Amino acid sequence: MSRLRDWLFTPMPLARVAWLRILVFAFVVIDVLGLHTSGWYHGWADPVWYEPLVMGKVLHLPAASVLLVQVLKWGTVAAALAALTGRAPRLLGWAVAIGWTWYQYVAFAYGKVDHDRADFVVAMALLPTVGLAHLSDRRRSEAAGFALRAVQLAAIATYFLSAWAKVRFGGWDWVNSATMVRAVVRRGTPWAQWLLEVPWTLHWFQWVLFTAELTAPVIFFLSEKWRRRVVGAWFVFHAMTYAAITIAFWPHLVMMLAFLPLEEYAAWLRARFARWRSRGAAPVAEEART
Repeated sequence: MSRLRDWLFTPMPLARVAWLRILVFAFVVIDVLGLHTSGWYHGWADPVWYEPLVMGKVLHLPAASVLLVQVLKWGTVAAALAALTGRAPRLLGWAVAIGWTWYQYVAFAYGKVDHDRADFVVAMALLPTVGLAHLSDRRRSEAAGFALRAVQLAAIATYFLSAWAKVRFGGWDWVNSATMVRAVVRRGTPWAQWLLEVPWTLHWFQWVLFTAELTAPVIFFLSEKWRRRVVGAWFVFHAMTYAAITIAFWPHLVMMLAFLPLEEYAAWLRARFARWRSRGAAPVAEEART
């Protein structure tokens, strides 16, 4: 138990939490206004179509109304923009979490529930618990470590449970039938249509995907170097999926960034930008002297 606690609460840089928060809040604005907007028009839906999910039953949430969805939509965007400043991280962070989660609930209570948003809820609920965190803060914190570790666990659980659900609900026919062929026929792009001429590749890909999802937890046993490579491989996979059948798991991709040293990448970019500016300023200074 002591080793498990040490692993869960491994101190992490506060700057990493600060950068991840920026990415999370920026995504919330993009998501509400551009990506996942179905909650908006459900305000005009007849309440007879409202089917409360577990969250709605426990909290006794009402059916959507035009006023409710407008408050949730614009209130969430306003709170996210304010949270980007880094001020009042707990108050604004949880305000964004409540608004965004409720807005998603409105969308899902009238139809399909998207599983790629579960880990995002975990991130928004736990990142505010860290408190103040600045972009250049090199201090390490157990609170930051636990928040990041929980996001990592939720992100990997999304993969593993997806594989489990495939077998549980679809049976082994999911990987042995024409699942991907059907997906390409229904919504395939020109980049993927040629795969229908060699269907064995799609059948093979089903097994590769299933195996990758089922073994996703292995990432926690890898070295830091290989862990970053695996995250990169998952991003390549999602890019290929989007190119082939235009399906993307945007909030999940943001959460996978919890595995990466964001503060190191930011420092590297700042250093490169500073060198670029210094090289550009040198000829100007020389010309001014002459």
